[in-house]
Amino acid sequence: MDRDQLIIPDLKHLPGNFVWGVATSAFQIEGAADRRGESIWDAFCRRPGAIADGSDGLTACDHVDRLESDLDLIASLGVEAYRFSIAWPRIQPEGSGAPSSGGLGFYDRLIDGLLARGIRPYATLYHWDLPQALQLQHGGWAGRETAFRFGDYADQVARHLGDRIVSFATLNEPWVVAVLGRAEAPPVARDIITTMGLLGLEGLTIVDRLPGAGSASPRGGPEPEPEEEAEPEVVVRVDKKEL
Repeated sequence: MDRDQLIIPDLKHLPGNFVWGVATSAFQIEGAADRRGESIWDAFCRRPGAIADGSDGLTACDHVDRLESDLDLIASLGVEAYRFSIAWPRIQPEGSGAPSSGGLGFYDRLIDGLLARGIRPYATLYHWDLPQALQLQHGGWAGRETAFRFGDYADQVARHLGDRIVSFATLNEPWVVAVLGRAEAPPVARDIITTMGLLGLEGLTIVDRLPGAGSASPRGGPEPEPEEEAEPEVVVRVDKKEL
């Protein structure tokens, strides 16, 4: 199709504070697998026939080692925002315990590099790369303990990075995690219902653990315009002992 045949949609209905951006996920681009823990996708990629072309995330797009040039590419697009995901195994290689200074350092450089280029950082805490250790120890998202470990991980991320991130998303496409991610694990129905419930539980474990989110603005750039007639935010706190 020629450029003059392209149908350009009418964008006049978009609000004045609409933010244009681009997005990626950690496992698909980061690489540097030797500097993070193993994820369930690493294990899946090793299964014979699981990936049609046999590719994996060990090197991927080599984003970790090409960070500055990649940020320049994003900036060249003229977008206002970048949504990236944080690799849980890069922060906690075993899914629990003290955070990795190297992992946090990478995301420090990523976020600061975005802000220096006038791009707003949006972060997703989980884009399907669960630490393999939690899969082996607790059955992954079908195990209650994984939800609590996710809360601890979110707390560590927020404490170290939350002052510069415009907005956090918790789970990328939880339906995919719960339904497609469990489709091969019998008994299917029970596992799917359990997983969906515990994916909801993870939200209750982190509602009070994301301080500072929303405060970041690109250096030298304008603050996002407030939305009209915004509804008050309702925060629910649930004690682990009550669950």
